[in-house]
Amino acid sequence: GAAGRATAGTRLMRHTLPSAPQFYVTAPQPCPYLHGRAERKLFTALTGDGARDLNNALSRQGFRRSQNVVYRPSCESCVACMSARIRVRDFIPTRTQRRIQRRNAGLIRLATSAWATEEQFELFRRYLDHRHADGGMADMDIFEFAAMIEETPVRTRVFEYRVPDPAAGPDTGPQAGSALAAVCLTDLLDDGVSLVYSFYDPARMHDSLGTHVILDHVQMAAEAGLPYVYLGYWVPGSRKMAYKARFGALEIYKGGVWQDMGDPARHEADIHPLAIDPIVEQVARINLSEG
Repeated sequence: GAAGRATAGTRLMRHTLPSAPQFYVTAPQPCPYLHGRAERKLFTALTGDGARDLNNALSRQGFRRSQNVVYRPSCESCVACMSARIRVRDFIPTRTQRRIQRRNAGLIRLATSAWATEEQFELFRRYLDHRHADGGMADMDIFEFAAMIEETPVRTRVFEYRVPDPAAGPDTGPQAGSALAAVCLTDLLDDGVSLVYSFYDPARMHDSLGTHVILDHVQMAAEAGLPYVYLGYWVPGSRKMAYKARFGALEIYKGGVWQDMGDPARHEADIHPLAIDPIVEQVARINLSEG
């Protein structure tokens, strides 16, 4: 969900670094991924001319953007949320993933600026009502949806995936008569593309559109010579997140470094360490000049 919404009304503690962005931490809230646990986020604002560079540096250190903030889970007794990314040059689709690519080969991808439409919102509502009716975004209205799409201080695109209208003539544009099947809000980073949020038509569940969108982003990154596709967080033991582990050449950000995921099961035992570093030490280790 949008971190801007998640942080609203929470008690904030302030931690400062000299001549650096201000980092804050939210008060604990119920975890959306692991039942009975509390989540806490470390975050900072993306403002001014340095927003793009800051987003690039922090994305390489396990942070995610939501509107005008970047955040990273910083929970008191759990380190289950691990940022995940696909190493594009080493990625080989599985047989199932190749089948999904073929099944969706007829879709048209349209790249647009970060501008929300009513058609996108209607698809978003259908997706939430079917997939995440009890989630943190379930009550989002069109204004909050527009803010999620449009409030971005970095290079962001909206990719629409459309089913072409067979009756449309060659002189009509690609949108004419086409049906919106999926949408992905994507940040363009120095070292890759980051899928901020995606949603799709629940009536097309059998088409595995969520997987198709990721595969298509791998292809886009390869064509642009970008090394990574950032997928957000992977959480061992969370069924919602299990699909990310099905992608090859997957790296996770764990213990302050990117490493090959390997067997997903081996990470389940490590999510509740005996000691977690204090927030001030976590902040002190953030490298703002990551290149």
